[in-house]
Amino acid sequence: MHTPPSSYQGSTPHPPLRPVRGVAVFAVVVLACDAFIAIVAAMIDLWYAAFIDRVISDIGSASESEKMTADLVYALSGILWVAVYLVSIAGFLVWLFRVRANAESLAPDGHRHTRPWLIFGWVVPIISFWFPKQIVDDIWHASARDGEQASPQVLIDVWWAAWVAGSLVANVAARLLATALFAGDDLESVAFAARFDLVGIALMLVAAVLAICVILKITKAQEHHRAAASL
Repeated sequence: MHTPPSSYQGSTPHPPLRPVRGVAVFAVVVLACDAFIAIVAAMIDLWYAAFIDRVISDIGSASESEKMTADLVYALSGILWVAVYLVSIAGFLVWLFRVRANAESLAPDGHRHTRPWLIFGWVVPIISFWFPKQIVDDIWHASARDGEQASPQVLIDVWWAAWVAGSLVANVAARLLATALFAGDDLESVAFAARFDLVGIALMLVAAVLAICVILKITKAQEHHRAAASL
């Protein structure tokens, strides 16, 4: 378990904390939209896989226009989910920058990584598996009130595990689908890739819900500090 540095408990006055609730609401809304689109994408995955199964069992059971429509709907659902997912990432990062700035005011020496890593930590290979979580851990420990230091650690751990696992599975599913489509007539592999994608969607859905919980927990803690400072 991460142990907060002694500076967390220091009495040195810190700069005024900036409001968090507005950016938190934005992040929660876009993550909720991402979760909804993920559910829609999962339903389309199931429908598309069943359609492919029907074509495999009886190639004449679907016209060329039906096949083109099914392919288009499946492709568009994937594009829509990726687009909403990218917006949800942007919303999360906007919130993350705000709470990190506040956390630095609360605990100037309580952070293992500098601000640029709030972006680079997600994209640099290998270290992206743990840097972002360490950043969120440090923000929480800086923001938590007395007696709350350990309470959300399991929440953050499970959120991060779900996000990493979901990202890896989604990447594998995309590669399987690309390989199957490149093969051209390997419809069984296309159906398998569509069903395998459900695993990644389920994990990313769990990660989105848990991310909302993490946002609400840290936002509540920092808003408590702001309210206390105004007294």
